[in-house]
Amino acid sequence: MILLPPPLRTALRINAVLREMHMAREWDVPDPAPILKLFNPCGAATWLATELDRDDDTLFGLADLGFGCPELGSFSLSEIASVRLPFGLGIERDEHFATAHSLSAWAETARRTGSIIAAEAALRTLTRPPELPTAPDEDGG
Repeated sequence: MILLPPPLRTALRINAVLREMHMAREWDVPDPAPILKLFNPCGAATWLATELDRDDDTLFGLADLGFGCPELGSFSLSEIASVRLPFGLGIERDEHFATAHSLSAWAETARRTGSIIAAEAALRTLTRPPELPTAPDEDGG
């Protein structure tokens, strides 16, 4: 599996350029939603990324190695890609990951719940559409 296909690479670079541009102009730094989710299929390690640096290797986002203390920071795509797990597995990309929540919302929720995995469940409940009322029975009940 390609961990970072070209469309995701471009989106992550755009976020990095926007952050650099805002910082250079002393504007408020954007707080984008994560674009990429990587995970260990044999454990709890999970990474959410919003940016990719010019070196085409350093990602910025939220990292959770499964010890109960998710942290914002930078991590290396090549190091993550080089991880070899049991049964010939490696770190994988969640191909269906999409979120409307900003990175700061993820970070705050992950710190409160103890992990990115728990934060994902908590944030999902916040965006679940409300239950529709059911029609009353024919007898009025």
